Amino acid sequence: MSIATSVGAVAAVASTVSFLPQAVKIIRTRDTCSISAGMYAITVTGFALWTSYGAMQNAWPLIASNGICMILSGFILVMKLMPREKKETIAAALEPVMGESSTTKASTPRDGTRSISSP
Repeated sequence: MSIATSVGAVAAVASTVSFLPQAVKIIRTRDTCSISAGMYAITVTGFALWTSYGAMQNAWPLIASNGICMILSGFILVMKLMPREKKETIAAALEPVMGESSTTKASTPRDGTRSISSP
């Protein structure tokens, strides 16, 4: 494997997993108030276009990495735009996948403090 290919592979992995911390934080806290919907709308559009370009070029590395990024950033955008009750439902459904307990959830109020509450 050439150095250029190695750099490209590491860049693709880094770009792809870069959205995971934000998605996990949303699932854990259900807080999206500080996320820019406009920025994520543009990001999702960009990843959709890169995925389409990769498909037109039959370039599987572009398709795979940008497709995953599009899904993760799309999840963040949808959670941002969704009403609080639906966020709760989706986050509670995803908690078992992440190994989180649905009986104890962390919440981050707008003031930035963190509290643990039980329903």
